[in-house]
Amino acid sequence: MKKLIIPFILMCVLIISACSDSTENQAAEDANKEGESETITYQSENGPIEVPAHPERVVVLTGNAGDLISLGINIVGVDEWSMESPLFKDQLKDVTVVSDEALEKIIELQPDLIIGASDSNNLDKLKKIAPTVIYTYNKVDYLTQHLEIGKVVNKEKEAQDWIDDFKKRATTVGNKIKEKIGENATVTVMESYDKDIGILGDSWGRGTEVLYQAMGLKMPEKVKEMTSKEGYYMISSEVLPDYVGDYLIVSKYNGQDNSYQNTDLYKEIPAVKNNHVIEVDGNTFLFNDSLTLDYQLNYLEEQFLK
Repeated sequence: MKKLIIPFILMCVLIISACSDSTENQAAEDANKEGESETITYQSENGPIEVPAHPERVVVLTGNAGDLISLGINIVGVDEWSMESPLFKDQLKDVTVVSDEALEKIIELQPDLIIGASDSNNLDKLKKIAPTVIYTYNKVDYLTQHLEIGKVVNKEKEAQDWIDDFKKRATTVGNKIKEKIGENATVTVMESYDKDIGILGDSWGRGTEVLYQAMGLKMPEKVKEMTSKEGYYMISSEVLPDYVGDYLIVSKYNGQDNSYQNTDLYKEIPAVKNNHVIEVDGNTFLFNDSLTLDYQLNYLEEQFLK
């Protein structure tokens, strides 16, 4: 009987020991995973930076609020321009308006991530509040910018999926529009500022990325030439006819002086006479984030094809 009891006791000890080792190993693995999930290293334009793997309180000081909203990221502070977009109204209704000067207000929001611009003020102070990632406007194209936002909030796959889908949809819409207006038809995008007018290039918001890059519509050669350096070109209303193509997109704001549209000079522009003018809300069309781009694509499809 003793011969049977001793091996049994040894077997029990071994089993308990093995279970204990397994439990300790699992606990160690879980601890490692938890530690790994707390932060990620984001390769920013200024080098690697540790950011939260799952940010929960983001302050955004740039025009990327729509990108963050579409990726399901909680925003606690946003710039005043983003707050003006009707597209973000519901998502930002309880969000605080901040600026790169409102440091105390930002501190009160207790952000775990700040997204700013390369020319933002107080960057050194912002970095002391929370990990701060900055972007230079137009350093990368608009789709790459969305992907970078996806990377910094650990949503790269979701960002890439939207990019792939958007490109397909935009190509389809662009082909439909070109079938209607002609492959060589040109489009001009403009905004008025007091007495001057801005002619916009292919990457300055206001639908330019959708029109020229995504859908492949053409801009007049003179517009392409004059906007190639700065991305936009300022002119007087007197020379506007020289820059208007077969179609004209006019970005407008409430309270804006649009008296130039009442002049004979404007009314005699062929695009105007042919009813080839599409007016858009400036606040809605201002940005080139994913939410705004989706809206722009749908709106322009409707306007060109109706």
